[in-house]
Amino acid sequence: MNEYGADAFREHRFPGVGGLQLYARAYGPGPQPRAATPVICLPGLTRNSRDFHQLATFLASSSGGGHPVISLDYRGRGNSERDGDKSRYTVAVETSDVITACAYFAIEKAIFIGTSRGGLILHHLIGLAPGLIAGAVLNDIGPVIEIGGLLGIRDYLNTGTGPVSWTAAPNYLKAIHGDDFPILHEVEWLQMARAIYRDEGGIPVVDFDPAIAAQLQALTSDMLLPDLWPQFHAFTGLPMMVVRGEHSKLLSSTTVDEMKSRHPNLTTVTAAGQGHAPLLHLDGPRHAIAAFVHHCMFP
Repeated sequence: MNEYGADAFREHRFPGVGGLQLYARAYGPGPQPRAATPVICLPGLTRNSRDFHQLATFLASSSGGGHPVISLDYRGRGNSERDGDKSRYTVAVETSDVITACAYFAIEKAIFIGTSRGGLILHHLIGLAPGLIAGAVLNDIGPVIEIGGLLGIRDYLNTGTGPVSWTAAPNYLKAIHGDDFPILHEVEWLQMARAIYRDEGGIPVVDFDPAIAAQLQALTSDMLLPDLWPQFHAFTGLPMMVVRGEHSKLLSSTTVDEMKSRHPNLTTVTAAGQGHAPLLHLDGPRHAIAAFVHHCMFP
């Protein structure tokens, strides 16, 4: 039995690039073959499959559409193995791992939900394996990344501090992120803590290889980040949604407007009272995503 109950999800482990053992959770209908197009959830830079537990549970339920849902841990995060070669913590390698995961689950086409780093992976995946993508949800990420928001992530991830106990964890996160997430209540801060941290002897610790966060230390405010408009254009003709946190510092409203002008069928959703990256299982984003997934399957 897992921590959420015996039937909440099924755990899978399989080899990725270089033979590294990767981890995924499978919710909803199974085993293969599946009649419905699955939903694949791709987390942020240092996050893991637990970020999507509430959303995946909803989408797999009858009220959410009864969809098969796969949620991945990238290499070096969550229950996936840490990579001895730190140079392989890249979008390119992680995209190859996503393709490997699709092969492992015998998935020929899926609807992808990419949070932050997950959305960057989708911009890479559309060039390598466009046939895999039946639809895409970008969660607070787009072709232009605001350097100020990225610097904020750099500083947060490299503080070297953390909560001293599980009791203190929700308030610790609220003290750091509360201004950007005024909508969250105590239960959501606790859910966030359980998603971010793993337990070591009763103490919450971050659940990723520190080398991943260290990659951001070279960032400076005068750096020019390359945009991804050419990759974004490859999504033309595919169903697409972008969710932007109302208080996001990583994805600007100007970029969302430009995305809409370049992809006329783009669905846009604002996650009220949230920053980077929005919790998708809250009212608003949750139902919008369920409707989007249904539209992808029954246009």
